[in-house]
Amino acid sequence: MEPPSVTPSRGHSSWQGALLTVSLLLSWGPPTTAQLSIEPVPRAAAEGQDVLLRNPSRAEAIFYNWYKGDNTDAKDGIVTYDVTSKTTTEGPAHTGREKIYPNGSLLLQHVTLADTGAYLLQIIKRTGFPEKLTGQIHVFRKLPKPSIKSNSSNPVEDQDSVTLLCEPETQSTTYQWWINNQSLPENSRLELSMDNRTLTIHTVTRDESGYYECRTRNPVSSNYSDPFYVNVLYGPDTPTISPSAEHYSPGDSINLTCQAGSNPSAQYSWFINETYRQSTQQLLIPNITVDDSGSYACRVHNPATNFNRTTIKNITVSEFVAKPSIQPSNTTVSEHTGPVVFTCLTQHNRISISWFHKGKRLQLTETMELSQDNRSLTINPVRMEDAGNYQCEVSNQISTQKSDSVILTVEANESNSGLSAGAIAGIVIGVLACMCLVAALVYCLWVRKTGRASDQHDPTEQKPSAANHNQECSLPNMANDVAYCTVNFSSPQEPKTPTSDSPPPVVTEAIYTEVKKK
Repeated sequence: MEPPSVTPSRGHSSWQGALLTVSLLLSWGPPTTAQLSIEPVPRAAAEGQDVLLRNPSRAEAIFYNWYKGDNTDAKDGIVTYDVTSKTTTEGPAHTGREKIYPNGSLLLQHVTLADTGAYLLQIIKRTGFPEKLTGQIHVFRKLPKPSIKSNSSNPVEDQDSVTLLCEPETQSTTYQWWINNQSLPENSRLELSMDNRTLTIHTVTRDESGYYECRTRNPVSSNYSDPFYVNVLYGPDTPTISPSAEHYSPGDSINLTCQAGSNPSAQYSWFINETYRQSTQQLLIPNITVDDSGSYACRVHNPATNFNRTTIKNITVSEFVAKPSIQPSNTTVSEHTGPVVFTCLTQHNRISISWFHKGKRLQLTETMELSQDNRSLTINPVRMEDAGNYQCEVSNQISTQKSDSVILTVEANESNSGLSAGAIAGIVIGVLACMCLVAALVYCLWVRKTGRASDQHDPTEQKPSAANHNQECSLPNMANDVAYCTVNFSSPQEPKTPTSDSPPPVVTEAIYTEVKKK
């Protein structure tokens, strides 16, 4: 620090004499209260620096008295400067590092923490009225490089908690924490102590892995610790097997890779159909056959966490399917007969079978039924719309083949196309009988009407009718529940050789009607 332009006086006198002179001057008038403040330069000082307590007053003084503290006790006197004689008198609180300047400013050299505190300047004016000014010096330790201590540098995920302590502990120090060169994120698992010196990570996860630093700072210095790596052990996670393909053809190669998140790196083992194969992350099986089908398991192990995880992949090695054929039980049938059975013939197992009708995927009706494995299609009874070509299709995961068409011919059944001959005859007879019965009723009504007309002309006159009739009906037979009715029509007919004694012949026609009650 540069000293003021006026150099301090080299003259000295006794502290007691200086105090006596000041006391006599103070007796001239009452003291005044301080209105100005001492300005320390710098405001905050590190240990070993120089601090100047600058006098802001412009009053004409004859004495400058400095005290350590905020009062004018003689025991706290540092130094007195006599402006008139330009002499300096050291007090009891003088340490040998203080220098006073003719303008009343005081220089403290190589300050220590003990120099922190209040200082008072008493100015004795020529008028005899004193003036008091106070100020503060703040001395701070230059912070050393901090370091981090931890209860665990390799915690296990979801199990352990970590405590980080920033050392050393110093007064008037602010502590800050950084992770991966960034300030701490908001996280419910992160907890700071009241002074921020201790950081606790509750139940760590892998996201808390990284480099931690603590920073110490006070008004005169700041420093960073070396990075401290928190290595969170985790896993293994559930492994994944790639590629995702599960179906292969004979002659292909199976090349599988197993991957699992783990810290430290996981150990890998392969099992085929529960039989150990090898301990590598990659599994290669060239020129595979159908016998290589089965379950492929990747098992991972973390020796640090002692956890294991397994993933199983089912692989099927399938041959290309051959063209199937259809074996029909019949290809030409009459309508409403059956059953007709189509069987799909194939030499392969573990395949899917589908049926097609007229080139489209078969839609089952209520008269169709498939076997459990879809190999047989049964139609019973057969309908006209079931006619047409049929195909079966076989497929596995790598190929598909469709059979040649088999044509089903459905012929119309005449006995089922209309009414039987007996039914037709019965209908005709019934219609004729009804017509006859109606005719007989009409005729009876007509005869009754004409008979009444004849009775009105001559009751005794008898006229032969042009035609005679009679009707006989039998009661229904209780056993057969059948009623019979007979109507006779007769008319006179002249003989070829008439005689006087014989009556003319009569022609009689009988019509029977049979009505059955069901």
